[in-house]
Amino acid sequence: MSKIFIIEDDVKIRDELVVLLGRYGYECSYSEDFKNIIDVAINADSDLILLDINLPYFDGYHLCKEIRNVSNVPIIVVTSRDTDLDELMSMNLGADDFVTKPYNSQILLARINSVLSRYKGQNILEKVEHNGVMLDISKSKILFEGKEIELTKNELRILNLLMKQSGRIVSRNDIMNELWQSDQFVDDNTLTVNITRIREKLKSIGIEKFILTKRGQGYFVV
Repeated sequence: MSKIFIIEDDVKIRDELVVLLGRYGYECSYSEDFKNIIDVAINADSDLILLDINLPYFDGYHLCKEIRNVSNVPIIVVTSRDTDLDELMSMNLGADDFVTKPYNSQILLARINSVLSRYKGQNILEKVEHNGVMLDISKSKILFEGKEIELTKNELRILNLLMKQSGRIVSRNDIMNELWQSDQFVDDNTLTVNITRIREKLKSIGIEKFILTKRGQGYFVV
């Protein structure tokens, strides 16, 4: 069951949404604490957010931007503001779709289903886990036993490649070919430096002997 968090200050509209979405199998939640709504929404652990623009304290544009800074949760803006500029601003700030009020309930449901399907298809590739170590690709972070640390773009690419082929030796040439995608010049020394930094970051959150070296062949994750 997908969970939807509703950010809407019009009680009548919000209640209608809860009933409608509940009828189609969605689990809905909301908050009336609009002063702290950003933190509430981020911590709601929802699969999708329905977001109005005209809200107390902060407008929906600000909320969309702040939520998107820390989360990739899908956002559909549902608002009575229906100009092209409103839609453009919403999409530029990270919204996944834009629906104007009054809306056709079946169209809204179709949009929700489409966004969730698209997101779930992508989300399969957003996290890689091995032996309790979680690589969150969308946030470029390593998570382990409640601790986390950020990676650079190149560190993320290296660790992602190694973890997806855990137990198998990945040659230095294969890793360097992967790094060439970053449009930076990558030489043998650059790779060595990046591997060293990854190991240091892993060690800082309690992960040791995770990336091993096979002399003359490459690296592998155990």
